[in-house]
Amino acid sequence: MVALLPRDHARLAGVHRDLVRVVERARQSVPFIVTEGVRSRERQARLVAIGASRTLHSRHLTGHAVDLAYWLDDGDGSVEQGEIRWDWPLYEQLGAAMKAAAKEVGVPIAWGGDWPSFRDGPHFELDREAYP
Repeated sequence: MVALLPRDHARLAGVHRDLVRVVERARQSVPFIVTEGVRSRERQARLVAIGASRTLHSRHLTGHAVDLAYWLDDGDGSVEQGEIRWDWPLYEQLGAAMKAAAKEVGVPIAWGGDWPSFRDGPHFELDREAYP
């Protein structure tokens, strides 16, 4: 499995180190790219306005959340040549990999795919009780 790409590391700037550790570990078993880490309040407001988020108090604002996209690599390690996929079964694999990685490194996380409403397969955040 390919390690995180420079583009992924750039998108993890400002994300809590414990969550970065989980992302790095999960990337060893499942192919994905980091689509977003820290967000500005303005970006969050735009996402709420278009229905892509339901809160102005996102964990992305504080560096406690990331969004990931399943990536089918064509073998050259370049995202531009691979394919981003949004099929739900692939996000179940990604969710399982992130949960396993979190358990391995001892960092509690929550997955948006487990939420009873507004399921958000790409979204992972640090557990609110352990990381208020």
